[in-house]
Amino acid sequence: MRRILAERGEELPRCVMGRLLSIIERERDVISLGPGEPDFRPPERLLERIDYWLKKGETRYSPPEGREELREAISRKLKKENGIDVGPEQVVVTAGSTEAILLALMVLIDPGEGVLIPDPSFLTYRPTVELISGMPLLVPLSFDRDWQFDVDEAKKAILPEKTNAIIINTPNNPTGTVYSRKTLEEIADFANEYDLIIISDEAYEKFVYGDFRHISPASLNGMEDRVITLHSCSKTLAMPGLRVGWASGPEKLIKAMVKIHLFSSLSASTPVQLAVAECLEDNSFIQGWVREYGKRRQMVMEWLDKEGLEYRKPGGAFYLFPRISRFGLSSFDFAKQALEKARVAVVPGTEFGKRGEGFIRISYATSPELIEKGLERLSGFLRSLGQ
Repeated sequence: MRRILAERGEELPRCVMGRLLSIIERERDVISLGPGEPDFRPPERLLERIDYWLKKGETRYSPPEGREELREAISRKLKKENGIDVGPEQVVVTAGSTEAILLALMVLIDPGEGVLIPDPSFLTYRPTVELISGMPLLVPLSFDRDWQFDVDEAKKAILPEKTNAIIINTPNNPTGTVYSRKTLEEIADFANEYDLIIISDEAYEKFVYGDFRHISPASLNGMEDRVITLHSCSKTLAMPGLRVGWASGPEKLIKAMVKIHLFSSLSASTPVQLAVAECLEDNSFIQGWVREYGKRRQMVMEWLDKEGLEYRKPGGAFYLFPRISRFGLSSFDFAKQALEKARVAVVPGTEFGKRGEGFIRISYATSPELIEKGLERLSGFLRSLGQ
């Protein structure tokens, strides 16, 4: 029989996250400190409005650009909260921000063209570039620089005649780093120098702690035509399974994304879009969530200090990214053994790129009781390693 499966699928990296989700669903004794899903219930009003629109019969397709009510609400939110001045015509609603990443890359690069990607970074970026036959150009991030983006490293990685875009993520998954204004201004200058479009993934924008502040690159002076900004309701409304996100940016690029959207998923869920449009500007619950995550973050940091594990204090998101190389295990083997012996799921750092070797990601987006129990199990596991 001739070859049936396309090479693009067979050549994608093996993803641990999908297997972890299956194990957590199937094996109830496993404590998950791995996948980053909020454990809070979505706001009651959101659930009530979804139910309302379902009962109203709003189950037909929505336009590929998204419902007008939602795009208008997004436009208001971006102006008020992010300092990004865009109209509804500069917004496309997607099935989560992961789809927005795909659409943005599809309108920006042709086969063989490059995209600068931080390493480590969200596990979707590199495979998505490879899926559309693009060329991932990895920009190494350093523990010693607090995982801040390094423009000097980007200048080493770029192929100027073949590179159209750069992806950044702040607050960052997996490190929890919040990019400083200085870092973002350096990235902006770099993008202007090399004529790049910035794809700014801001899924964790609401989850920042202490004195850290989230800054949207599109709000920087003169950057409105150089940035596609991605947002998601998965984290900020605790609804990862309902799949609503969006991209905003220059109208020409957004229209191109809408055109492709027509031939991909067509639209995000209609009743969910309508409900989000009514709830998007209500932030009354967010500070309570952030305070609670801050307490859990402190729990994990105190445990890491007790166990003598090195880490960088995260300014945002809900992850810590400690170094585990002293145990003489690869990140993958450490996570595998923690799952098998301690029944605790963590994510190997290599899931996020080669520079993640020697690290694991711990998510504190679960209850304090489970965090405490999971950390106790991990303490026993560390003792069994004899270090």
